[in-house]
Amino acid sequence: MIYLLLSIAASTIILILFKLFDRYNVNTQQAIIVNYLAACVSGLLTYNAPIHINDIVSSKWFVGALLLGFLFISIFNVMALTAQRNGLSVASVAAKMSVIIPVVFGLYVYNESMGTQKIIGIFLALVAVYLTSIKSKSTINSSKGLLLPVVLFLGSGIIDTSIKYLETTYVAKNGIPIFSATIFFFAGIIGLFVLITKSFRKTYKFDLKSIYGGVILGIVNYGSIFFLLKALQYEGTESSTIFTINNVAIVMLSTLTGLMLFREKLYPKNWIGIITAIISIILVTLS
Repeated sequence: MIYLLLSIAASTIILILFKLFDRYNVNTQQAIIVNYLAACVSGLLTYNAPIHINDIVSSKWFVGALLLGFLFISIFNVMALTAQRNGLSVASVAAKMSVIIPVVFGLYVYNESMGTQKIIGIFLALVAVYLTSIKSKSTINSSKGLLLPVVLFLGSGIIDTSIKYLETTYVAKNGIPIFSATIFFFAGIIGLFVLITKSFRKTYKFDLKSIYGGVILGIVNYGSIFFLLKALQYEGTESSTIFTINNVAIVMLSTLTGLMLFREKLYPKNWIGIITAIISIILVTLS
């Protein structure tokens, strides 16, 4: 349970950092690229076995890590843009409603339990995410405004599902740090290539402030993935339970944080959503 709590805390801090980047004019794209390189280094430093490039390349999860690296940096940029253009609440609801994708995957592929209490808990979790996150001023009316949240929803769901599949099928219990580091490495390299290309065209300037922000973001980002993978590996727990609790708790915590740190206004339906979130977590945990 401690790993799950740490993952929830780290994921909430990521959303907060995006808001702070916007407030203090930190170049988000540069910070995201640096973040992945910093996260890669974090993974290498926490890996307690010799590192052999040939073993990594020949690993069965290597191609999956490459594809996830591309998805990570793409969806991370989408998340940042959604938080800045549509608000923290919309970014949170779009990313966390995607929990339904890995939950359904776990139920059908791994034959995880699905009792009445768990069904009610998952349903209430989705209701809670919506009620907690959506605010009157965050309503999206145009197709242009809807595009980013939809892409974020699908991308986040695919990432969570892919991580669970690779972790269960190919990653050894002591291989989480190097597996995570490889994903972050590819994400960082892809982003760095784009950044260097833009700098050659003289359309981009490197910002020292963004590098500092990216390092902080990278350490936190690595922690969110590392602790989530550790929670998924814990015996006696099911991925549908872990993902449901993780996502709804992040939405609840980020909403309360937005209230306290950014003075975001909470409407009655938001408070109802928070109460519903607590009920859903209890139901899913005890199911």
